Amino acid sequence: MSDEKPDDKLDLSEQEWRRRLDPEAYAVLREEATERAFTGCLWNEKREGAYACRGCGTLLFRSGTKYESGSGWPSFFRPVDESAIGQREDRELGMVRTEIHCARCGGHLGHLFDDGPPPTGLRYCVNSASLEFRPED
Repeated sequence: MSDEKPDDKLDLSEQEWRRRLDPEAYAVLREEATERAFTGCLWNEKREGAYACRGCGTLLFRSGTKYESGSGWPSFFRPVDESAIGQREDRELGMVRTEIHCARCGGHLGHLFDDGPPPTGLRYCVNSASLEFRPED
């Protein structure tokens, strides 16, 4: 997938999403599922590179903003471009949280918390299944 821009909206049918995504990625990106902590393929990724939306290829995060939060999910303190990440209130599970999604395709990424490290104090807590890791060459 290429480095798509968030303003180039991607609107596909559910049939097309199912064709493009494996079952786990579909469940997370399209049905807002959450993978279990410490089970995703990227929570412990240490290589230099970039993280893109698995649904549409939009560049979301760089490895220099990834940190070990102890949560069991890939955590970042800043996106590559704030306009690439959409937010909405999530009242599931009896609590109020901020859900984050890809602004281009609407795919569910995870949640945003205000307990991250400096310089932002934010923690973008993201499901591995929603990301495509691109190692630096």
